Amino acid sequence: MSTQQATFVRASMIEASPAPSLERGAASWLRRNLFATPKDSVLTIISLLILAWLVPPAIQWLFIDAAWSGGGRGVCATLSQGGSQPEGWSGACWAFVNAKFAQFLFGRYPLDERWRPALVGILFVLLLVPMLIPRIPYKGLNALLLLGALPVLAAILLPGGWFGLTYVETPLWGGLMVTLVLSFVGIAVSLPLGILLALGRRSNMPVIKMLCTVFIEVIRGVPLITVLFMASVMLPLFLPQGVTFDKFLRALIGVSLFASAYMAEVVRGGLQAIPKGQYEGADSLGLSFWQKMGFIVLPQALKLVIPGIVNTFIGLFKDTSLVSIIGMFDLLGIVRLNFSDTNWATAVTPLTGLIFAGFVFWLFCFGMSRYSGFMERLLDRSQR
Repeated sequence: MSTQQATFVRASMIEASPAPSLERGAASWLRRNLFATPKDSVLTIISLLILAWLVPPAIQWLFIDAAWSGGGRGVCATLSQGGSQPEGWSGACWAFVNAKFAQFLFGRYPLDERWRPALVGILFVLLLVPMLIPRIPYKGLNALLLLGALPVLAAILLPGGWFGLTYVETPLWGGLMVTLVLSFVGIAVSLPLGILLALGRRSNMPVIKMLCTVFIEVIRGVPLITVLFMASVMLPLFLPQGVTFDKFLRALIGVSLFASAYMAEVVRGGLQAIPKGQYEGADSLGLSFWQKMGFIVLPQALKLVIPGIVNTFIGLFKDTSLVSIIGMFDLLGIVRLNFSDTNWATAVTPLTGLIFAGFVFWLFCFGMSRYSGFMERLLDRSQR
């Protein structure tokens, strides 16, 4: 009996074929993202025309025709205005930003003592970066140094008055230093306090629930300017004779409490989104209230509301500009203060300074937004 070998059985796997030329490369990306439908094509063309109309003049004004160096208003003014630029010139005055850059960072902090805020800033970056990278170990020690040791060191170095350091009054503080201190303290305080307020508002104890609800609704019902004004002007009137607090400390407390009220509502939304079965399952295991919240409920709730939490942080970072109402000068405030310097009084100086301040604010806010997206993708186990 003869046997025949089946011709339809392969002895090796077929090699993978390359994707069609229309499904790869730049042309494929453009078709999928910009020209997928007629509507998308029209919108893309309109957007490109708008960019072609706006971008070249902006680049011309910001970079090509800009004044990059110089020692006074003459480099940013035309001949008829008492400067050295030709008639009809208009460009960014980056020489103004370059000359005032140190003041934009530290405000009116004494020149000989600026190493102190610079050292605090360097330590802050060195501790924050490994804290934000998930794969770096020793997160507990890192958090202890960042949230425990660094604030104590900053409270010693920035104001001074101890260990032979010259005392620097907080009205002399300003610039990016004030913006970062206010936002960092506000973020570090508002998140845990907001969690406690959210838990208190959902508590079964009537007194705790009422107190937390009243606090949240009262703080959320007034603008931040009112809170700062009350903390700076009205609070001393209610204190005993001779008892007072530093104005900057009052601003820190006001900003932190204001952000905590908004954070509480964000966290409460996450708690309400957790299915009831999660609570019941934790109760069936015999966990206490704090164990149930710490190990079961809060990790899921906070993961769900990461966008809302970061949105509150971004709003807090931008709202630090409102401290100008109490005589403190953050980055935007110190930039605007320097507009009155007659040595740099030109037509293009204010716009250049505001663009610089806006870019710095955008840089920090965009960084927080992108890190928020990274954490969402990292914690989204459904996509793994």
